[in-house]
Amino acid sequence: MLPTPKKYFLTAAAAEGASELNAFDNALLAARIGNVNIIRVTSILPPGTAHEPDLILPPGSLVPTAYGHIISDIPGELISAAVGVGISRESFGMIMEFSGTCTQAEARVKVEQMIYEAFAKRGMEVAEIKLAAVEHRVERVGCAIAAVPLWY
Repeated sequence: MLPTPKKYFLTAAAAEGASELNAFDNALLAARIGNVNIIRVTSILPPGTAHEPDLILPPGSLVPTAYGHIISDIPGELISAAVGVGISRESFGMIMEFSGTCTQAEARVKVEQMIYEAFAKRGMEVAEIKLAAVEHRVERVGCAIAAVPLWY
C-alpha cells in the first residue's frame, strides 16, 4: 500500500506544438509537470494532504496526478481546462477536472458544480474549494491542461 500523499498543488497551462504530442508536452512543461512521469489517478484527495503551491517535483519522479486536458488542431478554436479540489473538514477531499471547447470561466463553473455534486452524493460538506483553469485560442496545434499532482 502506498503512503498518504503529504502535499499537492493545482496547476493549469496551455501551449502550442508542432504535433499533438508536442503540444501536450509543452503544456505539461508550462504547468510545471513536464519533467516528471505523471500517473493518472481519479478523484480522491487523501486526508491530511497539504496544499503547497510552490512545490518542486524532482525530475523523473512518478507522480500520481488527476488531470483534464484537451488538444485541438482547429485554428481559432477556444479550448479550456480546469481542475478543482474540494476540501472537507472531517475527511478526505474530492478532485474534479474538466476540459472542453468553452471559456475558462465556463470550465471553472463546471468543475465547481462537480465538486458540490460529489460531496452531496457522499453526504459530506464542502469546507473550501481551490480552482485552477486556463483557456487557449488555438494557433496551429494547441493543448490546455489542468492538473493536481500529489506528492508522497
